[in-house]
Amino acid sequence: QAQVAESGGGSVQSGGSLRLDCTSSVWNRALDCMAWFRQLPGKEREVVAAVSRDGAITEYSDFALGRFTISRDSANGVALQMNTVKPDDTAMYICAARTAPCGASWSIYDAYEFFGQGTQVTVTS
Repeated sequence: QAQVAESGGGSVQSGGSLRLDCTSSVWNRALDCMAWFRQLPGKEREVVAAVSRDGAITEYSDFALGRFTISRDSANGVALQMNTVKPDDTAMYICAARTAPCGASWSIYDAYEFFGQGTQVTVTS
């Protein structure tokens, strides 16, 4: 049984908006940092953003700053609001969670413990 599940992916036109949601069935008191990564076709996986347990601390990759917003819906839920999307944002978006705080390793995929299967986002021009 999946412990992390994403939803909200789909096809959107360039310049449009899309919201991704992620929920975890891991014991909610155990989770701290949650993040979104993405896998672009033919490229390495990269971090999009991360958020602390209380939502007070957020981290973003440069490409996401000003366009994407990560938020903590609950102890075991995280959302990614994507605005002004571009064709280059086309990717599989993967939710990740861990029991440790975000800290210096917030952008490292292998530093997370729980992962979803991913949800596809396709931006058309």
